[in-house]
Amino acid sequence: MPGKVLIVIPCYNEEASLPILLPELLSTKLPNGYELNAVIINDCSKDNTVAVAKNYDVTVLDLPVNLGIGGAVQTGIRYARDNNYDLAMQLDGDGQHPPKELAKLIRYHDETGVNVVIGSRFLEKEGFQSSFTRRLGIQYFHWLNRFLTGQAIYDSTSGFRLFDRKAIALAAASYPDEYPEPESLVVFSKAGLKVAEVAVVMAARQGGQSSIRSFGSLYYCIKVTLAMFFSFIRKP
Repeated sequence: MPGKVLIVIPCYNEEASLPILLPELLSTKLPNGYELNAVIINDCSKDNTVAVAKNYDVTVLDLPVNLGIGGAVQTGIRYARDNNYDLAMQLDGDGQHPPKELAKLIRYHDETGVNVVIGSRFLEKEGFQSSFTRRLGIQYFHWLNRFLTGQAIYDSTSGFRLFDRKAIALAAASYPDEYPEPESLVVFSKAGLKVAEVAVVMAARQGGQSSIRSFGSLYYCIKVTLAMFFSFIRKP
């Protein structure tokens, strides 16, 4: 019997990108007979994100308070758990993760049984590669994660991810909040889950504004470094 896949799309002020992203997503055919459903997690947007999302055949969860990216993603993962989905896949609402690339993550999971699959920009270096300063920061987190977990994940800040049932159960119960991507790798590793990357081609954002900008990037690096160390030393 074909499995069910929930596409979790965290959104904050994405009214410009959703009309580009959602038609492509909803027309996407997943491999191996998987059924695709999508949920929009509106993290207290100040624009018309909710009104735009409701024009499409997707579920919309409207958060009463702003939780940040980690809380928004965890909301979607809990929805996947509570509705018995086989896989949950995070797809950012800004259009950087083309829906046609979803198949690569699913096929890799089905072939290997890996619990968490990360779509990576840097394995084959095709498509949008981010700015030079951000690539330096991503390389730093690659080495920090390698030091803490022994795993070589080159795009540790990528929000393009697949979670199987074990990863869904873990992330639904405990998931980093503000900047979850690098820290969650430590959480998954300590829990004994298998994490791997697959090469994908990403695009530049189609609208909105990144939450990590200018001076905030230094704050981001310091805060996430501390969070990763605390997750590493925290008892299971």
